[in-house]
Amino acid sequence: MSSAAFNSWSDFFAMGGYGFYVWLAVAVTLLSLLGLLTHTLWQRKQLLVEIRRQAAREQRIRQSNQKMAVPQSANRQEKSL
Repeated sequence: MSSAAFNSWSDFFAMGGYGFYVWLAVAVTLLSLLGLLTHTLWQRKQLLVEIRRQAAREQRIRQSNQKMAVPQSANRQEKSL
């Protein structure tokens, strides 16, 4: 025995006279979820950009420190001679 909740598609969309409110609530919910998804993806992209920027900065600092360390050790060797 199969008993459908609605006899036709128009009854389904009408939702017993409350269709406007039901479908408005569905639309608001879906738009909110879409907005949340979009915002989350945008934040993720921004975070990855910031991580890459920070990593590049740290690498430049390390390279600069290594360049400064090499001449100092060379100066020490010259002074010891």
